[in-house]
Order: sequence, then C-alpha cells, then structure tokens
Amino acid sequence: MFEKLKSRFSEFVNKITTVKLKAEKLRPLLSEFKLNLIENDVAVPVAERICDEIEKRLDGVQVKRLEDRRKIIQENLYSVLLEVMLTKDKIDLLKGIEEKRKKKEPFVIVFVGINGTGKTTTIAKVAKFLTKKGYSVVLACSDTYRAGSIEQLSEHAKRLGVKMITHAYGADPAAVAYDTINHAKSHGINVVLIDTAGRIQTNKNLMNELAKIKRVVNPDLTILTVDSLTGNDAVMQAEEFNRSIGIDATILTKVDADVKGGSALSVIYTTKKPIIFIGTGQKYDDLEEFNPEKFVQMLLK
Repeated sequence: MFEKLKSRFSEFVNKITTVKLKAEKLRPLLSEFKLNLIENDVAVPVAERICDEIEKRLDGVQVKRLEDRRKIIQENLYSVLLEVMLTKDKIDLLKGIEEKRKKKEPFVIVFVGINGTGKTTTIAKVAKFLTKKGYSVVLACSDTYRAGSIEQLSEHAKRLGVKMITHAYGADPAAVAYDTINHAKSHGINVVLIDTAGRIQTNKNLMNELAKIKRVVNPDLTILTVDSLTGNDAVMQAEEFNRSIGIDATILTKVDADVKGGSALSVIYTTKKPIIFIGTGQKYDDLEEFNPEKFVQMLLK
C-alpha cells in the first residue's frame, strides 16, 4: 500500500542528496516534490507545509566530511512528517472503555460518514476487535432509512455473536440509539456501537439529524469513516463533518487498495484529529490500530 507516495519520497531524497543545502538550490526540487505530493492525494495546504518546513530545516545545514548526508535529510523529513501526523488529542480506546466499565456504564461510540465508505463493515470490525479484547458489545442500527441497512447490520451481528437493537424502517434514529444504550445499561454490556445513515456531507437536514443523535446519547466518541481511495474528497468530508457535528477520530478504510496514500496525511492535518484505525481488507480481522510513527517510517523506508 501507498507505493506511489513511498516512491516519491525516495526519489526526492535521492535528488536532494546531490545538491548543496541552500534555499536557492532546494526550491526547484521542493516545487517539483510539492506537485508530486498533490498528485498522490496530499491536500495542497499539507504539501505546502511539508515543503516549507523542509526548506527551513535544511537551508544552510553544513554536512561534515564523514557525516551521512542522506541520513541527515531523512531524519529532517521524518520530523516534518511526524509533526503533520501528530495531534494534541490522544485517544486510548481500551483505557476509556475500562474506565466506563469500572463505573458500570457503557462506552458509547457513534459512527458517521457517507455511503460507500465501508462504515457498517467497519463497525463490525471494531466489534470483533473489542470482543477479542474481552469486552461485550451491542450494535445500534440508527440507519433507519437506507433499504437493507437493518438486514446488513443484523447479518454482521449474527456472525459476530453480538446483540443488535433496531426499530422499524423510518423510525427516529436517535430513539434507536437511546434504547440501545438503555439495553446496554440494564444488561451490563461494555460498549455500544451506533451505526448511522450515510450522510451526504453537504445536506444540512441530514447533518442536523446526526447532531440530534449526538445530543440525545452524548457519546464518548464520534468516529468518522472515510474511504482512502476518494483522495481529496476524503479530506473535504472530514473537514465538513468535523465542522458540522464535531468528530473525535477517523477510521481510514480500504487502505490495502490505496497506492497513493496522501489521504492519511491530509485528513489528520485538516481535522487535527487522530486516525484511530485503518481498514486493510474485507475480513473482520482486517483492522489495524494506526500508529503515526510507524506510518512515517513506512513512507520513508
């Protein structure tokens, strides 16, 4: 995955090791590199930030005779990318669930995102991840309008051996979420995962409905699922959802098929919220906890 972005970083390092580390020599290479980043789904403000920081850090750097020039460049590039990827908000999902469990309260997660991002499948993957960690889970089908949504989530629940709460099609999504939380409280279930309708991010009425669900259930986390293959659309979606209803974290789906890779950099930089998981395939176990340091190391390998 991310093969194109990795190769662009490698090419850039190769080129920059051959020039004098002065701003006037670096700028033509950085200008070309910026275009390469944008072509690989890195949003323009992110590409500009990366290139500006690299110029600042490398301009005037003196490389001693026995020093490894390539290593110096890679270390600076690593620092710049990591600064882009790190956020002030740190989410320790299992710690949060454990704290609520001690209080005998369920940990509530609302999942949002537009149709086609793999949201419902991602919820099933998170349910599997949590049950493997020893936590009990209940699913809420608050997607009460899309044809087949109840059946889809019900099938996942059946396969995973977890309970699902739903009302009839057309029911109030917030009421379904509320009832699921009450079910969790009365049955001592640790985590509530709430599926919502796939929102078109510019539809204000639908966004208002999501905001209502959040008001009613007051979730511990609101997680946005975005499809890494949609490139800059993923960034626009993340920006709009964060502005309209507020998100705490992102799950990036279909990463296994993403040869570009810029969406990960862009979504974090745009929202200032962490990516908590990445989806790496179709199976329930194809969900990985996201680690910014490992991601940057992988890009520069």
